[in-house]
Amino acid sequence: MNYLQWLANETDSIWWHDSANQDEQQRALSWGAVGMTTNPFLVNQTLSSQPGQWNDAIKDVLSLYGDEKVLGLVKAVTGHYAQSFSELYLQRLPGYGYVCVQTNPNKCGDYAYMLSQAKQYATWFPNVVIKLPATKAGIQAYEECAALGINVAATVSFTVPQVLSVAQAAKRGIERARQKGLKAPLTIAVLMVGRLDDYLRDVAQDQQADVLESDIRQAGTACIKKAYQLFTQRGYETYLMPAGCRGANHITALSGARMIMSISVKIQEELLSLQGPFETEIDKPVDDAVIRRLLKLSEFRKAYDEDGMQTEDFITFGSCNRTIDQFINDGWNPLVSKKG
Repeated sequence: MNYLQWLANETDSIWWHDSANQDEQQRALSWGAVGMTTNPFLVNQTLSSQPGQWNDAIKDVLSLYGDEKVLGLVKAVTGHYAQSFSELYLQRLPGYGYVCVQTNPNKCGDYAYMLSQAKQYATWFPNVVIKLPATKAGIQAYEECAALGINVAATVSFTVPQVLSVAQAAKRGIERARQKGLKAPLTIAVLMVGRLDDYLRDVAQDQQADVLESDIRQAGTACIKKAYQLFTQRGYETYLMPAGCRGANHITALSGARMIMSISVKIQEELLSLQGPFETEIDKPVDDAVIRRLLKLSEFRKAYDEDGMQTEDFITFGSCNRTIDQFINDGWNPLVSKKG
């Protein structure tokens, strides 16, 4: 078995394909992927790079305007995959057969707007997971979705305080759903490990901090490993999802964890180049000396300490602003202006 097959078949880890490209998705399924993550950027990317595969599905949508057009384009792409995953979904195994769809990133602080859009997405297909931002308003909408039995993932998330806040919201929402006799939805808390590393690298350079590049490359890993310990201790049902990975190390360091891992094509190729025998690494801690050096950065302390930020601070964190901007300007807004 290659590494991806080993991860899928020989460990407790689950992995999803991170792109909306049809050819890439088929290869990923053959290597053990059982779900798929998308966002406005990835939807725009596949519509632009493979127009011939989508023209028929979107031809009646391009005459629409604003959010209505974007939702039509997103539904065409996610609907294709949701239907193709139906057999996997019907196996009723944890994390099997799902595809993600993301709410409008222009509205990351608008609770009512996000909740309304999430409800609309949830009517499309039963195996859709709605991605909401891990902002104060987004987490509030996340809890309400969970209470309605809607599958949800919190994205634009980089820190231990964010994923803990998400898990607590999921717990409250799931309890409310069960009280109403609803099936508990799939709930996911994303931690964008590589995007956190990118941000902290710039912070360290700007502050001329005594932090090594090898330390920076383990910052996101340190945060998600700490979060995983806390999730396990507290018995949260919510799955952690490492995403935004920048190297194979972001996956290998977490192998064996009860997580749903979002793995892009680039990282898949790096993992496929690894030679066995393979071993799980989730129980291997990040070196204390690395943590001590990283803690010199106040932005890392915000990300790593359990109480490093309050909920109101999430939308102001540097990585949050960077990522929302990309989802808006390279994803949602280009879909609004898309022409045939």
